[in-house]
Amino acid sequence: MISKAGIAVIDALSTGREATPVDLATETGYSQTHIYEVLDDLLDAGLLIERRRPNNQRKVRVADHPVIEAYRTLQSKLNHVEWADLLSPAALKVCWFLDEPRRVSEIAKRLGITRQGVHKALSPLKNRAMLSPSGPDYAVSEDLAPLLAFAQAVVTHEHRSRARDIAPSATIEWCDPKRTLVRVQTTEDTDALLDAPDWQVTGLGRFEDYGLQFFLAGEPAFWYAPDEELTPGEVVCHTLALDSGSRRVSYAMLLIEALDIDQETLTETATWYDLETTVAAMYQAPQEGVEDSDEIPVVLPSESEFMALKEQYGVV
Repeated sequence: MISKAGIAVIDALSTGREATPVDLATETGYSQTHIYEVLDDLLDAGLLIERRRPNNQRKVRVADHPVIEAYRTLQSKLNHVEWADLLSPAALKVCWFLDEPRRVSEIAKRLGITRQGVHKALSPLKNRAMLSPSGPDYAVSEDLAPLLAFAQAVVTHEHRSRARDIAPSATIEWCDPKRTLVRVQTTEDTDALLDAPDWQVTGLGRFEDYGLQFFLAGEPAFWYAPDEELTPGEVVCHTLALDSGSRRVSYAMLLIEALDIDQETLTETATWYDLETTVAAMYQAPQEGVEDSDEIPVVLPSESEFMALKEQYGVV
């Protein structure tokens, strides 16, 4: 995650100017030693470009990068705010969740921190009346959409960099500040992630662990969530997030039946993937059928199709 000093450097350079480490130390108030460390991190992340002047003097400027563009948009649309003073890695992680009203306890649980930690991260924004409380919930004010976009760009960049350090073809399919779902394009990258700690096969490639094996067209998907168990509910949601075609929906329904996954438990997981409506329909269809297909975002199998699939795989 970009440090607070890193945000200060990006802020100082966001106009496109070049500056030396000495200039940046003076402007940001950080020591030259720390600025050199920050610049190395930002250069490694691809956020800065460096050139050497005579006598090996360093000059840096921002790169053409989604994180930089998101920060420039934030500055241009909300230029009355000193963002470098307000934002921190913790604040950006919490802001990722504030695209809709959420409880502090819910965010804390998702991030694996205390509620006090969430309140501390949000304190600078609350002091500037940038949050819209709704009962016990918080969300970012509507006019602060660029802040959400910047937080999302930073989080996505962090996950993409981590994945591509191991598997260069990796692409992000879904993420939150602690977790990410990726695809890869080559067998070499699949092998690399299989050998890497904290990465697990998920989606359809995981079904064989539950006695259901399907032909995979391409490489399996991978899930990064350190120190967390990959649950069957997550596997169902990853399958649907990766491909919501009718065949994948049928396979997801088959896994639900095979493992007797509780609807309430799966719905709680599905909330993070915007799949609540889909999950509700998947449970309703085998029992009652779904009458209003216009409200269902996926194509569900007919009763006869699903019964045939269950028979084929021995799911009773």
